[in-house]
Amino acid sequence: MARVLAWLSGAACVAACAVAAPAAAEWRQATSSHFIVYGDTSETSLRATAERLERFDGVLRYFHAMPAKPAGEDEANKLTVYIVPSVGAVQRLYGKGGNDVAGFYFGRASGSVAFVPDKGMGDGDNGLQPQIVLFHEYAHHMLLTNYAIAYPSWFAEGYAEFASTTRFDKDKIWVGGAAQHRAYSLLLTRGLTVQQLFEADRRKLKAEDTESLYARGWLLTHYLMLDDTRRKAFQRFLVAFNKGTPALEAAKAAFGDLGSLNRDVNAYLNRNTLPAVTIPMDKLPTPRVSVRLLTEGERALIPLRIRSDRGVGEKDAADVFARAAPLAARFPDDATAQGWFAEMAYDAGKDDEAEAAADRALTHDQRLIQALIYKAKVHLRRAVTRKADVAGWTEARSWLLKANKVENDNAEALEAYYDSFGMANVKPTKNAVDALYRAMELVPQDENLRFRLARQTLIDGDVATGRQVLRPLAYSPHASADNAAARLLALLDDGKSGPAAIAALEDRGNPAK
Repeated sequence: MARVLAWLSGAACVAACAVAAPAAAEWRQATSSHFIVYGDTSETSLRATAERLERFDGVLRYFHAMPAKPAGEDEANKLTVYIVPSVGAVQRLYGKGGNDVAGFYFGRASGSVAFVPDKGMGDGDNGLQPQIVLFHEYAHHMLLTNYAIAYPSWFAEGYAEFASTTRFDKDKIWVGGAAQHRAYSLLLTRGLTVQQLFEADRRKLKAEDTESLYARGWLLTHYLMLDDTRRKAFQRFLVAFNKGTPALEAAKAAFGDLGSLNRDVNAYLNRNTLPAVTIPMDKLPTPRVSVRLLTEGERALIPLRIRSDRGVGEKDAADVFARAAPLAARFPDDATAQGWFAEMAYDAGKDDEAEAAADRALTHDQRLIQALIYKAKVHLRRAVTRKADVAGWTEARSWLLKANKVENDNAEALEAYYDSFGMANVKPTKNAVDALYRAMELVPQDENLRFRLARQTLIDGDVATGRQVLRPLAYSPHASADNAAARLLALLDDGKSGPAAIAALEDRGNPAK
């Protein structure tokens, strides 16, 4: 599911508008330790955006004293950011239900992505500016990367709002600035109480209460994050919540009288000033950013690449392929453009075209991961159709092994290797299960990947790990109330073994992949 930044002004939602290719494309790519950023902008502007993102990454790591990961592991899960012209363009990309979306994010083994606007909404301090959207979406990514546990809806969004107002001065950085873009909801509407926040199921909220979830979620997060005693109480809540204690019960145990807490939070809002944290700029790593102009082939395909990377259904996949085919044909020697087209063709079910594009890409770059993976995916899909023998499956997997040699920590290749055994209707080998675990370590944000791992642990009889892996999915604010993870936990609570719970779920027609 997508993580989104919702934006409502009073009761009015912003109308969606069409996404169009820019008239004068100057698309560039900025690459840094943790980001790949695409934008139709100047080199100076794109470099500045990537540098701000890297500094923001450093801020979050410093603020939370995050331990350093092994060399290269962070870079294995870089976030790709697409900067599109406007909020309307973001809404168009999001599709159905996106009229109040100002930015959104997917955590995926194939590459985590965020879509944000080049131009914000509203004027002055109370407007929703692009940097706020960008930081909000990356805060989701970082939170899920480093603390892959279940959070209540108000904190998932409140934390992203708390982080989004980070402000840079010449020699220091401010964390905890006021969420001016939520001023209307905070000051001029009723708003959700603390108890209602803990009770809230985002999936059932009205539009005005969704706005309040973000605004009051920010307020409660701000109140809890900047005081050691309150933060420890919140940590006690999270421990209980992740052991399966209902949110309201866990909150009362951790905070005591929630009515009293609500009064304290209201008084906190009415203070003349709110506390903030300053971090000296010299405490953070110096960003290293490289910027390049996209090749002619990449520039021709980038609008379609954005649609493709957002994720496409059957109808959209066919449209993207039809539009991309004549463009890709003009640039047979552009490895990256052909790699992009291989994915578009595969999504449209055009396996011959996908393999031909992958082959063209590999002719010019034998180490292009995307081409190796889509070559493998074509061969795996053919192996299913042709009911391949062991040799056929081994050949198809060989392309994933080649990808793994090029990039040992590529989560998509690891995930596809594990999935190939299910496609062949055979038990995954220990190496395949290890690959799944490693992919999950690299990209804990991927909800489908997480469910695969939970299913495997339950089949293996490791219920404790299965429960731990399932809880973030079961309580995800963007999942349906009766999602498969929640149903699995309920089956386990009823005393079923791991394999029996999986069998019962699948007997009821739920996908347990």
